Amino acid sequence: MPSYTYHYFDLRGKGETCRLCLAAAGVQFKDHRIDHAAWPGDYKAATPFGQLPYLEIDGKKFAQSGAIASYISREHGLYGTSSLEALAIDGVVGLVADYYSLWAKAYFEADSNKKIDLQLKLNNVDLPNLLGILEKILAGNDSGYYFGNQLTLADLSVYDILENSYRDFSNIYSSYPKVVENRKKVAALPRIAEYLSKRKETEI
Repeated sequence: MPSYTYHYFDLRGKGETCRLCLAAAGVQFKDHRIDHAAWPGDYKAATPFGQLPYLEIDGKKFAQSGAIASYISREHGLYGTSSLEALAIDGVVGLVADYYSLWAKAYFEADSNKKIDLQLKLNNVDLPNLLGILEKILAGNDSGYYFGNQLTLADLSVYDILENSYRDFSNIYSSYPKVVENRKKVAALPRIAEYLSKRKETEI
């Protein structure tokens, strides 16, 4: 079994899907969390692309959260059972990544008036649109997962990216019961449940 060390900030951010993939795969890994105050320090020079996250596999470094999540998923049965299923999974991963960009723009906006406008659009337009698409996908699959009969990267990506909105605006989710049930299903999986129970609480 390869030796894994995952390097990212001490938060969920853009790097948490990778941690969830490693946990779901049952892979033992060192979770090296870097305090924002210590960045860049000596850390940046040690990264492959000058940014976080990156994954070390037996000492060799690999960058980009999407690439890392895809690799772990392919290696450990989280990428569906066919090329077409993998294509569909990639579509959902890309869809929620687009939403994350909109969420981050609103969250980090410094101008208070602009921030309010962006958050209103996010909650009234962008999030309901996304949840409607996800609800429709789940309605077409009796397993409770987005694709196939088992957990995939799609489920983990959605679970992670929607975590803040589900925490802060759970009322919006009342019209999307299948999305909520999928979240509960993912969180109840033994490996995920164990990881979540030990995970440090962070704002984002």
